[in-house]
Amino acid sequence: MTAYPTLLSPLSLGFTTLKNRTIMGSMHTGLEEAPNGYDRMAAFYGERAKGGVALIVTGGIAPNEAGRVAKGGSVMDTEEEALHHRVVTEAVHKEGGKIAMQILHTGRYGYHDKIVGASNVRAPINMFKPHPLTEEEIWKTIEDFVRCSELAKLAGYDGVEIMGSEGYLINQFIAKRTNNRIDDWGGSFENRIKFPIEIIKAVRKKLGTDFIIIYRLSMLDLVEEGGNIDEVLHLAKEIEKAGATIINTGIGWHEARIPTIAMMVPRAAFTWVTAKVKGHVNIPLVTSNRINTPEVAEEVLSRGDADLVSMARPFLADSFFVEKAKAGKPEEINTCIACNQACLDHIFQGKTASCLVNPRACHETELVITQTKNVKKVAVVGAGPGGMSCAKTLAERGHSVTLFDAQSELGGQLNIARRIPGKEEFKETIRYFDTMLKKFKVNVKLNTYVSSEDLIAEGFEEVVLATGVIPRIPEIPGINGPNVLSYVDVVLKGKPVGKRAVVMGAGGIGFDVSILLTDPGHAFTTENYLKEWGIQTSIEKNGGLGSKETPTGVRDVTMLKRSNSKFGATLGKTTGWIHKTSLEDRKVNQISGVTYKAIESDGVVIEVKGETKKIPCDTVVVCAGQDPNRALLEPLQKAKIPVHLIGGADLASELDAKRAIDQGTRLAVSIG
Repeated sequence: MTAYPTLLSPLSLGFTTLKNRTIMGSMHTGLEEAPNGYDRMAAFYGERAKGGVALIVTGGIAPNEAGRVAKGGSVMDTEEEALHHRVVTEAVHKEGGKIAMQILHTGRYGYHDKIVGASNVRAPINMFKPHPLTEEEIWKTIEDFVRCSELAKLAGYDGVEIMGSEGYLINQFIAKRTNNRIDDWGGSFENRIKFPIEIIKAVRKKLGTDFIIIYRLSMLDLVEEGGNIDEVLHLAKEIEKAGATIINTGIGWHEARIPTIAMMVPRAAFTWVTAKVKGHVNIPLVTSNRINTPEVAEEVLSRGDADLVSMARPFLADSFFVEKAKAGKPEEINTCIACNQACLDHIFQGKTASCLVNPRACHETELVITQTKNVKKVAVVGAGPGGMSCAKTLAERGHSVTLFDAQSELGGQLNIARRIPGKEEFKETIRYFDTMLKKFKVNVKLNTYVSSEDLIAEGFEEVVLATGVIPRIPEIPGINGPNVLSYVDVVLKGKPVGKRAVVMGAGGIGFDVSILLTDPGHAFTTENYLKEWGIQTSIEKNGGLGSKETPTGVRDVTMLKRSNSKFGATLGKTTGWIHKTSLEDRKVNQISGVTYKAIESDGVVIEVKGETKKIPCDTVVVCAGQDPNRALLEPLQKAKIPVHLIGGADLASELDAKRAIDQGTRLAVSIG
């Protein structure tokens, strides 16, 4: 049994004792504005409290209309609204947990026409320009923070988190980048930090000593004209004096062009920032960002980087993270892989958040896994993400399940994804499903090509086809030449690629292959990540921005695509820019609007805007899409066996593990 003495040891905060050192960090879920949202939030947060989280921090709630995330966004400014939250806080308290409400004023980040800011500086990620707050409006906004805190206490919250980082309103007052005022709220650093200090002082005075006040402090802005470490330390001391209970770590603004929580960021890549503040204040410090396993959290706490660890998305992935760690079963934790596909991407698309590896997240009231009363013998063909999730959930419910795959290992297309530099975390999803398939006694048959005759002969009552996709090979003269490889050949089979390569296709797979081909092969470490993205560890100036040390010269890569649309248009909402930036930094050439004429031994002949040219290369890698693999469908249908399609076999649209796992889980819940 693995022990986590530091992670699970109690921490006294004077007025209360947390049973472990784990905080569920704030993240907007979309439930805040959804129909029946309060009951759904109660189920969501209640399950996490039951799973052992010591202190939960909610998604951001605005203190007034101007501070809303968007028109119709959550706000707490009336007693009526506060009482709606009672069902949420009671659900958490019933399970022995504590919960704080994050007060978030978006400032110039708000997506509506009533936004305000320290100055009238428009955010590069927003079309609206903020109205600069007058001094009277500043004091009114401080009163709104106090009133919101009072209402949070009325709602049953144990405390509040004042959001002072990520480039939101408070941060906008603190940074020169967004504060060009010449009154008492601008100019000197002492003037610029007056706003957060007055908020904390006023909330503490009004709410008394036994109310938790967390202040989320931007310790590393990662934007031009951002703060430095001396300013961070000064503000931390002033926030402590003002009455904060805990200081939480904020990393990067939303407009920063450096990834801070995506999969290509190494685990615990920013705890060194929090460590710089240790010893300068006497209240607990929380560290965050890409801490996703008990082992990583334990290491961070053991070396003294922080007093508490905040994890947000890991509790989307597994609500019983802490209990499993406590029981010495970390292998059963469904690990957050930081893909952003169902959490942040959904929020930025106006959808309810969920989780690629756990589609029950934020859907606890509708996607309920119960024991079946009608045990069936079910075959699942294909051990990719959809097949594994379906087989696991079917067996968890009590069905007799056999999982077939022609390959020698579980994972299907995840085995391609996990081999892409920066996407190694996908191996954790395979590990989790492997563990759970064994736990629920799924009969796994690898290296087995199963035919429709086999399935019929073995008497399966239902069959799930999770057979995935077949790479599409376009009809181009020379496509069968010895210098042409498919993405499967390159990524999965490791076939050699020459120094000059052409990648045909610019969807997600084309980008992944291009990242792989230009990767220098160095270790996936925090040190290398910080160098590649130009992060200054001294934080002496300019928000911690330094010079990039981007790897170049590994290969000369050209990406080609038929359409005239922008490269990366189909990539993830919140991660696509990272992939595009990486390829730009690595000098990858990109040509759109291409008509393929021929593939020759020394290059690809194309036509662009009526001009024919040859792109010299040694190797051509085909990433031209996929077709569904449905070879077993018709014979099974003819045999009158109920058959279901999920994942790529249902719809060959890129390599969509999110959809596959969701389909697999929902289908398993519906059978029997």
